[in-house]
Amino acid sequence: MENREKFIESESNSRVQIGIIPGHFATNHSHVNYYVDITSIKTSSKMAKEAAIELGTKYSDTAVDTVICMEGTEILGAFIAEYLSQAGINKGQDISVVTPELNAVNQMIFRDNTQGKIWGKKVLLLIASASTGKSIQRAVDCLQYYSGELVGIGAIFSAISESNGKRVCSLFGPHDIPDYQNYLPSECPLCKSGRKVDALINSFGYSKL
Repeated sequence: MENREKFIESESNSRVQIGIIPGHFATNHSHVNYYVDITSIKTSSKMAKEAAIELGTKYSDTAVDTVICMEGTEILGAFIAEYLSQAGINKGQDISVVTPELNAVNQMIFRDNTQGKIWGKKVLLLIASASTGKSIQRAVDCLQYYSGELVGIGAIFSAISESNGKRVCSLFGPHDIPDYQNYLPSECPLCKSGRKVDALINSFGYSKL
């Protein structure tokens, strides 16, 4: 599978890139025809810092108190917070970076010691990848429960452009992968044609079948 991987550079910064692998992949919510490999942006400090500048510029005119990091985006989120605290209307401000916890029934929660970073705060939601928007919706529901104000949604890759009345600003999108498709499992044409699933994918990566 890895020998099919191709790399795509950001239009605005060639040092920021993702990998894409064509095939038949299953997520928790859908089936997709590409695995989007964003591992380097999530794990490389140099690339994450470059990516943070690219994504942070989209929010330089947005007041942000807290960055909520989903799906392993903590390194990127920390660099975005650093960038925003040095530029735009947030200059000089200390911006918090937090990650929700998943409890025993897979609900997102914040413990008492971190709820103060959400309650009444202006929150930028950062997610690794969005194909259907369901993960974003779950995070927004959690944010609303803790009385946070959603001011922006950022993603490394997003197949959707809007969620909950907010634009989803992403480093990469459908214009980078023009034939990217996602399907309900019951409607997947790859399944109907008899093609086996190559791998199960989630925010941590992939497991080949």
